[in-house]
Amino acid sequence: MQNQIKPIEAYYIEDEPYYLPSHNEVDIFTEAYRNHLPVLLKGPTGCGKTRFMEYMAWRLKRPLLTVACHDDLTSGDLVGRYLIQGSETVWMDGPLALAVKTGGFCYLDEIVEARKDTTVVIHPLSDNRRILPMEKKGEVMTAAAEFMLILSFNPGYQSIMKDLKPSTRQRFVSLEFDYPAEPGEIAIVVQEAGVDQETAKHLVRLGHMTRNLKEKGLDEGGSTRLLINAGKLIQSGISTHDACQAAITHTLSDDREMQQSMNEMISSLF
Repeated sequence: MQNQIKPIEAYYIEDEPYYLPSHNEVDIFTEAYRNHLPVLLKGPTGCGKTRFMEYMAWRLKRPLLTVACHDDLTSGDLVGRYLIQGSETVWMDGPLALAVKTGGFCYLDEIVEARKDTTVVIHPLSDNRRILPMEKKGEVMTAAAEFMLILSFNPGYQSIMKDLKPSTRQRFVSLEFDYPAEPGEIAIVVQEAGVDQETAKHLVRLGHMTRNLKEKGLDEGGSTRLLINAGKLIQSGISTHDACQAAITHTLSDDREMQQSMNEMISSLF
């Protein structure tokens, strides 16, 4: 609950985050915001969904309250709860209530990881009612005009038991994300990691090679985020092989044979 203590001003993003659009996602999101439509971001881990949200919050000048969803997340964590402070009992807004009240963006990352009884609280906010029932206070809060609800999840990673219900999906405008095309991903790695063009090109090719191993021994291939991590280590003076091994090989798999295969890819590229 620590993040609820901060004033809303702390959630504004002052400096422009680097984001390279891949399609028309910026325009669609902007019009969804103007039409009070909630948005669902779908795509593999580390492909840029969170960076996109940071960029849009900066671009539209709205505070961004991000919640990393997990099995223990309760509705009280989102909406708020009464806390004892000294000899008094005071109400503390959760991130969802704070965003509703102040017209912020509430970004629920990996929503399918949250408990089903928790996600029910978002339904009245994701249709034309735009209200948040606060049962513990006996109140109903109407969302400020600028409020926007955004969910994200990785459809390729979830089991059928952890998928979004159609009744939830059909409340949202959906944007599909994937890893950028090679030229764009190279530009992102150069920008974010500070490596030269040639190193970034080899890192991106390595990422593509590991993605081809998905469902052939790897649950997920190397994300753009992992390529950036490897690039940062290289830029800091770590040898290319050690950087790629630490940031990519050992991160993606514990299987010795799979690690050996990826190390051979690294040797072939660098």
